[in-house]
Amino acid sequence: MADTKNRRVLRVPLHEVAHGRTGDKGNRVNISLIPYHDEAFPYLREQVTEAAVKQHFAHKGASAVTRYELPTFPAFNFVIDDVLEGGVNGALNLDTHGKSFAFHLLAMEVDMPEDLVLHPEKGAR
Repeated sequence: MADTKNRRVLRVPLHEVAHGRTGDKGNRVNISLIPYHDEAFPYLREQVTEAAVKQHFAHKGASAVTRYELPTFPAFNFVIDDVLEGGVNGALNLDTHGKSFAFHLLAMEVDMPEDLVLHPEKGAR
């Protein structure tokens, strides 16, 4: 794992360290994952892998996940295949566009140094 020496590590949902945006095309959804703090990027790189995201979306029938890294931004873009039940015109799903899928990804838990976690009761860091 990225260096956690002398740092307290917490298990938290992604929404406490990043935000997301979602788009869709046919039966494919793409989700951008953008950390609030640049320093969180290597921790997310290690934990929010293609395999982990595919497992997180397995209940939706995800057949493939491709992760694109944008390290100078820093952010990730995940393209997830076969999760929209055929797409907007063919799905009986309530969210045929997949707009809520970013929220689902942001519920995934990761280990993160406490100083990189938002604390709403105290404000950011």
